[in-house]
Amino acid sequence: MASEDVKAVSTTIVNLAEEAKLASEGVKAPSPALLSIAKSLVAGGVAGGVSRTAVAPLERLKILLQVVQNPHSIKYNGTIQGLKYIWRTEGFRGLFKGNGTNCARIVPNSAVKFFSYEEASKGILWFYRRQTGNDEAQLTPLLRLGAGACAGIIAMSATYPMDMVRGRLTVQTDKSPRQYRGIFHALTTVLKEEGPRALYKGWLPSVIGVIPYVGLNFAVYESLKDWLLVTKPLGIVEDNELGVTTRLACGAAAGTVGQTVAYPLDVVRRRMQMVGWKDAASVVIGEGRSKAPLEYNGMIDTFRKTVRHEGFRALYKGLVPNSVKVVPSIAIAFVTYEQVKDILGVEMRISD
Repeated sequence: MASEDVKAVSTTIVNLAEEAKLASEGVKAPSPALLSIAKSLVAGGVAGGVSRTAVAPLERLKILLQVVQNPHSIKYNGTIQGLKYIWRTEGFRGLFKGNGTNCARIVPNSAVKFFSYEEASKGILWFYRRQTGNDEAQLTPLLRLGAGACAGIIAMSATYPMDMVRGRLTVQTDKSPRQYRGIFHALTTVLKEEGPRALYKGWLPSVIGVIPYVGLNFAVYESLKDWLLVTKPLGIVEDNELGVTTRLACGAAAGTVGQTVAYPLDVVRRRMQMVGWKDAASVVIGEGRSKAPLEYNGMIDTFRKTVRHEGFRALYKGLVPNSVKVVPSIAIAFVTYEQVKDILGVEMRISD
């Protein structure tokens, strides 16, 4: 009797093992393509979060300088004085105000941007090779510019409401009449008081600006790397690879070129984002001054009124802290992206 029980138990165990085996065979592992996409998105998101947090104080100062239209209300001159003033009046947390919103926006933005660039580059390269009949053809700087522009437009459009809200959270101070309590509160408040279209105020100059900005970032960075690998100047290329310092320098050069060209559109975008915010005048005009509502009717009108009332230089307000910010930010983003992809084991070369 005992032997029959043992036999029955053994049979049950064997049957369960067979069922488990069949079940495991029926579960398919994620496809290599899907894993590659996921790794690219993760790498892009990490790159965006790390690079933006590193320069968050400069980003805050830049936006404050961009939207302040009354020169008499500015209580500091220069980047260092501006950072000291924010520290003195708002403390350490003031330097990073809006960074949570910024990261909530930039992580998906960066993920989509890098992934879109790679996919657009592959598609453009395939089409270019078919058109030229040369299967060995590589992307030219102009084609990289086009791929970067496509990536920038897709990423900007997908995450623009977060950018609009981030701008308002960043410029408000402890003395502002309206206090947005966070990302969700700002989104719901804007939707309720100004309507869904308000979340895309400034979208057009943003898209126009992102074409040269992101396009030049990718084009300059990739072209500089290729040039250095071919010419091998000053012995900076080892084993056909560029070091981290060299790649940081390439990213810094790319960021400087892109942001200088696109900066006036960034100023216009920020000012358009303030339109409709009934308490914005106390921020952009200054305390003790006229609280007349901001009146801009589109991108061209914003350009015209800014230049007429404040001069052409107003289109470059905040350029210095932005330049100081962009140099390390873009450099860190590119290098972090490549390093994370290398760790995750994702192939990075578009031409391979």
